[in-house]
Amino acid sequence: MKKARHNRFSSRVYRVVSKIPRGKTMTYKQVAARAGNPRAARAVGTLMAHNYDETIPCHRVIRSDGKVGDYNRGGPSRKIELLLEEAYRR
Repeated sequence: MKKARHNRFSSRVYRVVSKIPRGKTMTYKQVAARAGNPRAARAVGTLMAHNYDETIPCHRVIRSDGKVGDYNRGGPSRKIELLLEEAYRR
């Protein structure tokens, strides 16, 4: 039962993140809340760290303190680069 709940939550997280528009960001906490569990920000971080689906823009999810956090496809500097590119290409 727990695994089924986890799969539903992760599906909701990926759906929320896939709808973040170019040039915009959401925090891990905001994503968790929209996915139905406002206390699961760390779980969102774990899901984003293991996301290799390029159609899910995990680089648009940042920390609540405004820092970008890590990025599994090039580190924080690559995440910042992507966010800046999107901000200027609106």
